[in-house]
Amino acid sequence: MSITLVNPDGLPVSDAYRQVSVATGSKLVFIAGQVSWATDGVTVGEGDLAAQVEQCYRNVAAALAGVGGSFGDVAKVTVYVVDWTPDKMPSLMEGLGRAAAKLGITSAPPATLIGVAALDVPEHLVELEATAVLD
Repeated sequence: MSITLVNPDGLPVSDAYRQVSVATGSKLVFIAGQVSWATDGVTVGEGDLAAQVEQCYRNVAAALAGVGGSFGDVAKVTVYVVDWTPDKMPSLMEGLGRAAAKLGITSAPPATLIGVAALDVPEHLVELEATAVLD
């Protein structure tokens, strides 16, 4: 595997992600921000942040599989959430947990969470982009 996820001494430990990823592969993969569209372009989970987070992760997994990768190859994710407030964290974590269970994700790479005013269409509540490294 080309990615090693660690929590170095001197940094806080998060249950949601690791603080650092060390990449040793040779091919960088940049995945465009994924929203909660199904393959037919219909929004999954309209009004349901957890359902949308889960679909975003499923879409990233499909993108990775399409180039011969998996979540084990992800070095960094960025999550954009519309009108972010801390009270949305349980829904975000619920969606991540459901996606992790279905996709076999055992630990999460470093992540950045950014609150935004809006996304591409009003019904989208979250967008997820990822960078991966393949051997």
